Amino acid sequence: MSKFRVGIIGVGFIGTLKHLEGLKGNADLCEIVGICDLLPERSEKARTNFAPEAYTTTDWHDIVNDPDVDVVYVCTWNISHCEITCAALEAGKHVMCEKPMAVSGEEARRMAETAERTGRTLTIGYQNRFRQDTQFLRGAVDAGELGEIYVAKAHAVRRRGVPTWGVFTDKEKQGGGPLIDIGTHALDLALWYLGNYEVESVTGSVYSKLRDKPEGNPGGGWNPATFSVEDSAFGYVKMRNGATVFLEAAWALNVKDPREAAVTLIGTEGGAEIERAEGGGYEVSLNKVLANRMVVETPDASAPGSGDFTTLGTIETRQFLEALRDGHAPLVLPEQACVVTEILEAIYASAAAGETVRF
Repeated sequence: MSKFRVGIIGVGFIGTLKHLEGLKGNADLCEIVGICDLLPERSEKARTNFAPEAYTTTDWHDIVNDPDVDVVYVCTWNISHCEITCAALEAGKHVMCEKPMAVSGEEARRMAETAERTGRTLTIGYQNRFRQDTQFLRGAVDAGELGEIYVAKAHAVRRRGVPTWGVFTDKEKQGGGPLIDIGTHALDLALWYLGNYEVESVTGSVYSKLRDKPEGNPGGGWNPATFSVEDSAFGYVKMRNGATVFLEAAWALNVKDPREAAVTLIGTEGGAEIERAEGGGYEVSLNKVLANRMVVETPDASAPGSGDFTTLGTIETRQFLEALRDGHAPLVLPEQACVVTEILEAIYASAAAGETVRF
């Protein structure tokens, strides 16, 4: 089998650490033929380190319209995901688009519809589904260990962890702050475990309470005048079958025990928690009643470092490319990611209007 020829658009932090490294780790399935970034020096650095034979460009159209490119990786500002992805699909390319899918439900639906109409494969970069702990818990859910799951909590909270590089705090380029940045990962996991994408209503609250308090941030301070996104957001999601999803997302929140890319599941036969493990990575705990006693089990379902970008990017890329090669659907489907975006948009809308958004 010939290798997939890949063009990557955007080689910043995620584009490099997750996707370029992931593509490099799957050299038996692909080769990088084109690299695009608004900063020429960044493209040249990526070419030198990952694909010396590739060309570089500052115009994403060059990648999308290149007949030698089979697959396009979109790792750009959130506001450009829809335009670039749809153009690539229309040009006959398969697309891996980094999360969030888009900045609005309308754009996300356009992306999903374009993929379906063109017959090309689109997936979204929710790499946390590939962690050992999340895969283990999905297996337990599928086996009925928790029974009917009727409540899920999606955790994406940092005590102090505002990303001060790039354009993360620029609403015009990103569409939002922690809700759309890290909340999207936790919400994706929660809905995936529920296996439920039928939303009835969304109620949200959005805050900017710590914008003027940059003290203690590991990544350094920021300019409050250019911090145009929220610092925390919370959502209450009611599903059509009566199940409930709580979402908490924050870059800065005065809590003792932060949790990110983690979930709590509550079912009729048991419950489950995903939390950070002491040695790194994540840990799963299952709680249930056994022999008329409450018990908590912590199976060996993870490994130190299993949550790092490079490892997960390599696994994610392999699953995507193998899906293309073998003709089956990738793990992350665009219609699922579309609902995630619609809920995030509804939380912002609900907070702005002060009322519940009904689907």
